Amino acid sequence: MNRTSIKTLGFALAAALPLLASAQLTGNVSLTSNYKFRGQDQDASKVKAVKPALQGGFDYTFGDSGFYVGNWNSSVDWLSGNSLEMDFYGGYKFKAGEVDLDVGALTYAYPGNSLGNTTELYGAATYGPFTAKYSHTVSKDYFGFAGHKLGTGRKGTNTGYLNFAFAQEVMPKVTLKAAVGFTRFASDIKDSGVPNYMDYSVGGAYDFGSGLSLGAAVVGANKKDFFGPVNKSRVIVTLTKTL
Repeated sequence: MNRTSIKTLGFALAAALPLLASAQLTGNVSLTSNYKFRGQDQDASKVKAVKPALQGGFDYTFGDSGFYVGNWNSSVDWLSGNSLEMDFYGGYKFKAGEVDLDVGALTYAYPGNSLGNTTELYGAATYGPFTAKYSHTVSKDYFGFAGHKLGTGRKGTNTGYLNFAFAQEVMPKVTLKAAVGFTRFASDIKDSGVPNYMDYSVGGAYDFGSGLSLGAAVVGANKKDFFGPVNKSRVIVTLTKTL
């Protein structure tokens, strides 16, 4: 390596040091009585209110740059040959006046059965206690609904999910939470008879301190005549430890 290259490398490392010094890695682990995603049970093997799931992941922020990456995982049981959901995501957070903005990409992966693999782009805006987030599917399928890998010729691309959420501390250590979401399926999925639907969540969380919290919420979705018990309302309790 010549002197110019060494000098260039030195400048690059010097520029990166402040970013590395302020970088932060955080983790989390949870035990929940039932894992629902967009209103639907992620354990379809049992028709029960209590179907415990173990969850956890990490987030890595690149200093004050606004960039981040992360991974989150959960036990599931709705795909043959698969018992794990692995999410990988990365994005950029920034401010526009009093509004916090977040844009990024997220891939849901199911080791052992890739039929459910789905990738979305997302954008979110938070103002005070209110957050609006839109997720747009860019993969060829949406959690297997189109069956693209099975040769159906249908695609789940352009399926969209819009969510409005509210979170506000109403007394010391107690936060009230509520959310409503709407799934709009791609035309290929709708043409196969799958209806758009809404999901909801109403509950709260108590912060014990030291990263330990307990949450409880009523979670469910409509269109139960089509999706069946997986969309049924459930009282879900979740214990979370942030590391």
